[in-house]
Amino acid sequence: MIKARITVTLKNGVLDPQGKAIEGALKGLDFNGVGSVRQGKVFDIELESSDKAIAEAQLNDMCEKLLANTVIENYSVTIL
Repeated sequence: MIKARITVTLKNGVLDPQGKAIEGALKGLDFNGVGSVRQGKVFDIELESSDKAIAEAQLNDMCEKLLANTVIENYSVTIL
């Protein structure tokens, strides 16, 4: 069994209205010093595999086909 974490974030230069809303809310709650907030998403996935190279290839394929919009998002795959 291989466990992995995929982190998807917006590319630099892509507007992030949800991040801006979170930033404003944090400042409204008196969290001083918050400069900028960018939001993203995290996927924890378990694969029934013992080959890390095959698992990583499958995870990258999942990102390219479904989990990330590679036009506006970056992703990283971490084997846990």
